[in-house]
Amino acid sequence: MTFKVTFNSQLKFNNDLILILLDESLKLRGNIALLDKNYDGIISEAIKLKTLNKKGSLKSIYLKKDKVIREILLYNVGNEKKINIDNAERIGGTIFSSIPKTCKKLTIYFEIDKKSKILLEELAAKVMHGVKLRSYSFYKYKLKSKDKFNNLLKEVEFKVNSVALAKKYYSPLKALEEGVFLTRNLVSEPANILTPENLAKEAEKLKILGVKVEVLKLPQIKKLKMGALLGVAMGSANEPRVVSMSWNGTKNKKSKPEVCFVGKGVTFDTGGISIKPSGGMEDMKWDMGGSGVVIGLMKALAGRKANVNISAVVGLVENMPSSKAQRPGDVVVASSGHSIEVINTDAEGRLVLADAVTYAINKFNPKRLIDLATLTGAVIVSLGPQRAGIFSNNDELASNIFDSGEKTGEKVWRMPVGEEYDDDIKSAIADMKNVGSGRGAGATSGAKFIEQFTKNIPWVHIDIAGVTWAKSNSTLYPTGGTGFGVRLLNTYVKDFIE
Repeated sequence: MTFKVTFNSQLKFNNDLILILLDESLKLRGNIALLDKNYDGIISEAIKLKTLNKKGSLKSIYLKKDKVIREILLYNVGNEKKINIDNAERIGGTIFSSIPKTCKKLTIYFEIDKKSKILLEELAAKVMHGVKLRSYSFYKYKLKSKDKFNNLLKEVEFKVNSVALAKKYYSPLKALEEGVFLTRNLVSEPANILTPENLAKEAEKLKILGVKVEVLKLPQIKKLKMGALLGVAMGSANEPRVVSMSWNGTKNKKSKPEVCFVGKGVTFDTGGISIKPSGGMEDMKWDMGGSGVVIGLMKALAGRKANVNISAVVGLVENMPSSKAQRPGDVVVASSGHSIEVINTDAEGRLVLADAVTYAINKFNPKRLIDLATLTGAVIVSLGPQRAGIFSNNDELASNIFDSGEKTGEKVWRMPVGEEYDDDIKSAIADMKNVGSGRGAGATSGAKFIEQFTKNIPWVHIDIAGVTWAKSNSTLYPTGGTGFGVRLLNTYVKDFIE
């Protein structure tokens, strides 16, 4: 949904709906004390009822003044010392979930203790960021019933001391929101709309922000001998695409990228000849989640004009069964020269990434490589929907990604990918096979396969199979596409590269 985010330094008494944030002391300071005085002490009287004593407590009170009935919401945010810039957006998400759907304008007030190290304007920007993230909806195809889902909210305003400073803090967050929303939109699109060709066109739209975008079509992909990716695409009437993107935000335009992001983009995954069960197969429209994150991330970085040189590659295919589809037992040769025995055509994402990773290294020669993919159900068995699994050949890079996850709330957990797993993907007739030897360590065998193509560049593989789609509402997103990975990697770039 769309509504204006604004900041105001003027105290108003005629707001549509007022939300007052209070810390656990429930003390009325500054402008909130003035509001209470103007509203005949209704706020302090409500506090005396002791219904706001716990963190997260929300109370609605009504004031009749000048023949107008006005609603005021009071919300206990807990210990002010524990509120920080990194978790403030979750307050914003909770705020959006709490306001009535009939609200047209919301004004938020919060008075920080003068001894606090937190700057009100930065906190306000993050709270507003959380409000926006939680407000996302995907009702594009609610053609006849769209009115049932419309929200009346037109504006959310935060009272600050310096409007200019608040806007300065919010500007890069707005660019980040747009990147997250693009990713959520892409994973929500049905596969009959978002074909490999159309997903490539979505990436091309980033050119307007200054991102250099190149799209390889079928003849070029064949010329580069991307046999692993082409093997996956063989069964579909929709041709594959390989898209490269680069953002040069530094003065040194010719320096090699600090990092290249690579995304799996299987726009629909039936499993191919190794076909999936029909129950839940409709979810496989978001098997392009890795590519969606990469495209959304590039939009966010370009939108906030990140001071860094970054590149990206996404491999886009559709995995379908047909008379032309590859079979279990087929052998394909990747563009790296590795031969691969395809044991299971439903382990297709790693085949796409094999050629996408090789292309990324050959084209950009990056200092670091990070790939994202909805790769395995095994990672969901291990970690559930709470964390993504990461696999890495570099302790420092893995640690940086972990720290970024803890900071943003898009949490990851490092999984093993050591030499002891090498034999798991050995093939009797080819250089490797595309699945492990048994049922165990399925997520690791997928990562181990991708590692063969990384040429020992510092690398992290992020398996986002369990976190790309939410089956219930959360603080910062509704049911559906989460956009997991965009905020995580934006923070990684900002904190550890820029």
